[in-house]
Amino acid sequence: MEFLDLVKVGSLVNINVNLSKDRLSSKTLNAIKDSSSFKVKDFRLTDGKGVGVIVEFSNGEEEWFFENEIEILDEFGKIIPRNDPSEKNIFIANLLKDLKYKPKTNLKDLINPINFFSWLIYSLKDIF
Repeated sequence: MEFLDLVKVGSLVNINVNLSKDRLSSKTLNAIKDSSSFKVKDFRLTDGKGVGVIVEFSNGEEEWFFENEIEILDEFGKIIPRNDPSEKNIFIANLLKDLKYKPKTNLKDLINPINFFSWLIYSLKDIF
């Protein structure tokens, strides 16, 4: 499931302080210690690669968090597990991790389409 399918405005979340304490003020850290769950007020684009959430503390203050810094709660207060998108690529990564490519210098080898596809797969393996 996608992150935005799991959390909506008004949802309750926990905050993983270990992942975010380096950027939070002491006032915010104290507000997190005072309560165990927080209500989502809004969403925020983080850095063009993800969505963060703005949560409201019991003292009325608001702070935003990256999606990996929060734990989404169901109506019973239990943490909803999320699928890590990197897990989908583990199988492909394991197949490609030992792939080796030897650069070609012979013209006949350079124009061979099989060598091109070997090079392409080798070059793209770091993306997966």
